[in-house]
Amino acid sequence: MADDAAPAFKSKGSRFSRTIHRVMNFRSSSKEKSGGGKIGICILPSSHDKSLREETFRDKMDGDLKANLRTVLEAVVARLFASASAIKAAYAELQIAQYPYDIDAIQTSDQAVVDELLAISELKRKFLRRELLDISPQVTFMLAEIQEQQSLLKTYEITFKKLEANSEAKDSEISTLRDRLSQSISENKAIEKRLNTSGSQSLFDNFRIGALGPHHFVQVLHFALRSVRSFARTMVKEMEAAKWDLHEALKFIEPDMDFSSRPGHRVFGFEAYVCKSIFEGFDFPNFMLPITEYSSKKQGQGQAQAQQHFFDQFKRLKSLNPKQFILQSPQSSFAKFTRAKYLVLVHAKMECSFFGNLSLRKVVTGGGCPQELAFFTAFAEMCKRIWVLHCLAFSMDEEVSIFQAKRGSRFSEVFMESVTEDVLSSEDAGNGDTRVGFTVVPGFKVGRNVVQCQVYLSPVGS
Repeated sequence: MADDAAPAFKSKGSRFSRTIHRVMNFRSSSKEKSGGGKIGICILPSSHDKSLREETFRDKMDGDLKANLRTVLEAVVARLFASASAIKAAYAELQIAQYPYDIDAIQTSDQAVVDELLAISELKRKFLRRELLDISPQVTFMLAEIQEQQSLLKTYEITFKKLEANSEAKDSEISTLRDRLSQSISENKAIEKRLNTSGSQSLFDNFRIGALGPHHFVQVLHFALRSVRSFARTMVKEMEAAKWDLHEALKFIEPDMDFSSRPGHRVFGFEAYVCKSIFEGFDFPNFMLPITEYSSKKQGQGQAQAQQHFFDQFKRLKSLNPKQFILQSPQSSFAKFTRAKYLVLVHAKMECSFFGNLSLRKVVTGGGCPQELAFFTAFAEMCKRIWVLHCLAFSMDEEVSIFQAKRGSRFSEVFMESVTEDVLSSEDAGNGDTRVGFTVVPGFKVGRNVVQCQVYLSPVGS
């Protein structure tokens, strides 16, 4: 029985081995067909390589996460900056809405500030809850840029409105000032007209001989200088109408001065020319002119009688119309003084360029006086006031003398007064680098008192 079992086991084992053999042969033949007879080798990855790849993957994931988080944070910061710009624009709108008061604009700007604060509060909430990754950076960046540009545009619009309002306010102020200036000019002309007629009489009625002092002289001096400046302006207008080159004319008057950089100062040069001509000979009783009346009385009479004579002339002439007086008394000392000063101050070429002929000169030298010519009216009024000042000077107990500052002299506040305050306040003046350019109005010494001369200052080397 054992022998019967052995062949059975053997037959089963041999069948199993044959099956295995056929399978192995089939796989072998398949590999030979597919691999060209080569034997395939399978290399399994080691555990070290696997861990390295996992670490690289984790690093890549961490890097992507950090980059994404950085982008999100940049978007959040951009959003915060945009909110700050929006709040700034809303605050600017709130300010400009206060004046004039606009309740709708105030409410709108106030609501805009509240909305932006709520948006910032929402960002803070997401940051604290770590919900920032839910934000889309691209969308947030675009929205922030749009909001930033809108806020900037709004700020520019508000600034433009504010500047426009300021401009309108300035225009209104300019218009008001122009009206006030016109009113002041009209009032000044009215006052000047009263002074030129009866005003001077009432102004100097309280003058008494024997009680005259420096302040009386200064009052009449200022009264006279107003007419000097008025005539100088009239003369400049005639020059401009005759197409004169004022720069060349000033070179003839003050050859060492250059007013090209300060055309507004040219008037001082013409005032200096008028003062130099009209005040020449002021120290002498007869004004250094061929007028014997005053010099003979000064020599033949006592001091008191001579002073009384000059004071009588002062009271007589101060209230008279100069042109009427010249027509009534063509041989008087004042008429001779007026004719002599006209020939000195207005030379023939000047008169011809102004009026096209010398007819005015012929009338004046013949003892006449043109009635309708504004130029001669201003000249005659100036001569009268200078003559009245001269008579007052020789009516005083104290001796009156005239002086002027020499060109290049240092400025002295005791003896001088600058006609241009900007020169005194400049840096050069502070360093002592300015000198007297020329004397515009002469100064006077009344006894021991000094009436400052008016000078035009200029930098050294100009």
